[in-house]
Amino acid sequence: MTTQNLLVELFVEELPPKALNKLGAAFSGVLAEQLKAQGLAAADAVVTAFASPRRLAAHVTAVSAQAADKAVQQKLMPVAVGLDAAGNATPALLKKLQALGADVSAPAAAVAALKRAPDGKAEALFYDSVVKGASLQAGLQKALEEALAKLPIPKVMQYQLETDCDLPGWSSVNFVRPAHSLIALHGSAVVPVKALGLTAGNRTQGHRFEAQVSPVVLQHADQYAETLKNDGSVIASFAERRAEIVRQLQAAAAKVGGGCQPIEDDALLDEVTALVERPNVLTCQFETEFLGVPQECLILTMKANQKYFPLIDASGKLTNRFLVVSNITPDDASLVIGGNERVVRPRLADAKFFFDQDRKKTLESRVEGLSKVVYHNKLGTQGERMARVCAIAKAIGQQLGGDLLAKQAEQAARLAKTDLLTDMVGEFPELQGIMGGYYARHDGLSSDVAEAIEDHYKPRFAGDELPRNNVGLVVALADKLETLVGMFGIGNVPTGDKDPFALRRHALGVIRMLVEKDVALGLPELLALSAPVFGDKITGGAGALIDFIYDRLSGSLREQGFSAQEVDAVMALRPARLGQVNLCLSAVRAFAALPESPALAAANKRIGNILKKAGEVDAHVNPALLQEEAEKGLYAAMQKLLPESEALFLAGDYTASLQTLAALRAPVDAFFDDVMVNAEEMDLRLNRQGLLKSLHVAMNRVADLSRLAA
Repeated sequence: MTTQNLLVELFVEELPPKALNKLGAAFSGVLAEQLKAQGLAAADAVVTAFASPRRLAAHVTAVSAQAADKAVQQKLMPVAVGLDAAGNATPALLKKLQALGADVSAPAAAVAALKRAPDGKAEALFYDSVVKGASLQAGLQKALEEALAKLPIPKVMQYQLETDCDLPGWSSVNFVRPAHSLIALHGSAVVPVKALGLTAGNRTQGHRFEAQVSPVVLQHADQYAETLKNDGSVIASFAERRAEIVRQLQAAAAKVGGGCQPIEDDALLDEVTALVERPNVLTCQFETEFLGVPQECLILTMKANQKYFPLIDASGKLTNRFLVVSNITPDDASLVIGGNERVVRPRLADAKFFFDQDRKKTLESRVEGLSKVVYHNKLGTQGERMARVCAIAKAIGQQLGGDLLAKQAEQAARLAKTDLLTDMVGEFPELQGIMGGYYARHDGLSSDVAEAIEDHYKPRFAGDELPRNNVGLVVALADKLETLVGMFGIGNVPTGDKDPFALRRHALGVIRMLVEKDVALGLPELLALSAPVFGDKITGGAGALIDFIYDRLSGSLREQGFSAQEVDAVMALRPARLGQVNLCLSAVRAFAALPESPALAAANKRIGNILKKAGEVDAHVNPALLQEEAEKGLYAAMQKLLPESEALFLAGDYTASLQTLAALRAPVDAFFDDVMVNAEEMDLRLNRQGLLKSLHVAMNRVADLSRLAA
């Protein structure tokens, strides 16, 4: 069967830029998936997505004009229902066959054509038929409707189309943006499908201002991208347009010189790609006086408000140049450049004004204002929250660094939230913490405290850097622990995909700091330091919170490449010092690679079951009660190896500690082959249980080795 490539385009008004790439991928993906499901496109058909500000399109290779007929077997009903005692068709069977289009004029012949086959405990009747393959028009119509229905549209709008009937009137259409034309080309032939009140043709529109012809007429499905680029001055491919913007940004930065580079921001790049049809990068500048404002403020206002790309010099400092991605390419770009420079100037002036005004008040003078800001109706104001964070930070600081660290941490925690009351953070909430650091330096505070104020939100997201100094680490831990303990204490626990207080992110932040900084405090100890500061505002939640954090840690470790067995073995012991977890995992992985590992893991599991049934067992052995050679041999091996393993464990060499125990395989195997643990004599039984208890404790200091058993 001959095939042709298919092109479908929906031309609309400007689509939401932050959703464009997803819309393009979804449109092409569902369309191709439906064509394949109907047998109109091969399973290995190549699908190419196109998405520009005003169009969604898909190109699918090797699409048939008619799908092949398909043999279908349908279950009708149990034989006992479809046939009477004489084997003749019942009215129910004839009605079912008639509904399927079968010829029932000769019932006996119709029954003879059916098949019988077992269906569970009974026998059923099956009807074989051939379903005619879908035509391209019918199949594409279904695929197009499905693709439009499944678009991840952020928000639909309703608009009206004029009806085709003689009487005046309007019909309503719901879609993300008003649609103006539809193209469906199978090779060079138009497939007359309909969607959103439009009938497919072969015409579309190019660039609003720079198209060479209007409308743009497509002669063949394979000429879509080329025709749009040449006649319509539009780069239809999102990926190609993005790559062209990157190329032009780099070229423009190189012309400026001085090692300048455009700021890296994938989200901004994607958004700008979704705003232009044919990019043209221009270089602009602003007055150098604005560089006295913290560069984070200037960068944010240029990116967020204007979609500009600030230029950073070789040392990472902001320059007074920025790049604009224009959607037009005039012969004289000076008016476009001048217009963008005029637009950005008031934005930068506002930032400078906010910065100057904020510095007229110290952070300390703003502390009282926190008591007027509600944090949570059950947990009080930001002032009350600040007091709790101060208390937690002071306690952690005292434990980790004595009086000096406790004092610095308490001071930083007291001032950390005051920048929420500044004009700059009021205008740009993304700068909270960052502006606090600037204002702290202006107030003459130490660099440790200023950096701690700036860093106390870190890590803000996966992969974000951690606080730079110990003061920042303590305040960041205190801030996140206060949130976690408080929210769990009042029952605000994440459920499903709902986590309005970002508690999963807070938990992962705590985990990263404890692990990567190897904080010398256990997780239970930290939670015990945090809970009392709430007084009677919280009721419980400690157990659920510690489970929650360990679950997040387990998931994080699996994502890092550790096996489920390795993670379960280590996490079964609920290690208090999270900084030791990776050492334990490495030790378990090395132990699992030893040839003795499977036998010892199985023995460990067996020992655990014996001790569980025995109840309370004292890890004590009386050598005089050892009778069998196998138990004497195991005891002797333990006397030699367990002290060595313990010394290595206490020295922090967990890998060597576990590997030392590998030599116990032979005596352990011999013990279980030759010794009856639950002997009738009570003193022998308790002694042997005590021997196993001593072994079990020693084997499971690093991890629960029974979790490695198959």
